[in-house]
Amino acid sequence: MKLPLHHVIQPGLVHFMAYPAIAQGEGPVLEAFRATLSDSFFEGIEITLIKDPTVREQVKAMIQSASVVAKYCVHPQLLGKKLDLNSADEAARRRAIDEVKAGIEVAVGMDIFDVGFPSGWDVPKADRAAAMDRLEASLVELCQFGAQRGTKLVLEVFDRDMDKKCLIGPADVARAIAERVKRNCANFGLVVDLSHIPLLGESPAQALRPVATHLAHTHIGNAYFQDRANPLWGDNHPRFGYPGGVNDVPQIVEFLRELFAIGYLTLDGTRRGTVSFEIKTMPGEEPTVMLAAAKRKLVEAWALLDLDAPPIRK
Repeated sequence: MKLPLHHVIQPGLVHFMAYPAIAQGEGPVLEAFRATLSDSFFEGIEITLIKDPTVREQVKAMIQSASVVAKYCVHPQLLGKKLDLNSADEAARRRAIDEVKAGIEVAVGMDIFDVGFPSGWDVPKADRAAAMDRLEASLVELCQFGAQRGTKLVLEVFDRDMDKKCLIGPADVARAIAERVKRNCANFGLVVDLSHIPLLGESPAQALRPVATHLAHTHIGNAYFQDRANPLWGDNHPRFGYPGGVNDVPQIVEFLRELFAIGYLTLDGTRRGTVSFEIKTMPGEEPTVMLAAAKRKLVEAWALLDLDAPPIRK
């Protein structure tokens, strides 16, 4: 592709994955944000809870000063506390809803009006219809709560039967829940992550085309599922180029090609969709070095992208 990458894409970063030392809202928060927000490559940042209100205000000021688009993620709270938005236990479902509402309030306090999270866990096939009903009820309530605060809610698509084992899920199921929620709420969308696509056994086309009209933003990352004894097995987002990983430059190329095919990206730059790295720094790795390598991978993929070439077949 001869066009400048930033003319078409708004590159972002899932910040707490790249800096896992601050994923629980503590640690060297300001240093981590300073490293990212001073990097002009990134035009978007996805953050999570920062426990200290004073530090939170400092980060808010830094984000505003950096002039980047910010999004808020409730993933660490829901996944870490094993909270389930489609639980059959009404008290447990209510705890999950309250956790997301608390995240919305924190986000709004930081002038962030895009809040993301996963669905609850998958259930046996016979129970999925009821679980979908419960999830829909949770999402409609959250969207109505968010709408009162000018906030958009986005549900991230995860694997169903390998690691996180979420109800949402395969592309057809993701489309179904989006259609159901949007009958009542306009402020809802989906997030598709390149790293989850192979975990679902889908291709980029299979994952993206069914949900094209609901796609709010996207992530690119890697996954590994060769050896269960490896601590990176499953949905752990190792760096691009990790031995045995399923995603690298060719898969990024195909993902970008499909983002053009569905209109999420446009050659004239009229819609600069967010494409955020979701890569986790592992012990022994340096975040800034790992991210520099990731940026090189995206730049390489962009240079190789030819929209007139046939798709890469596995």
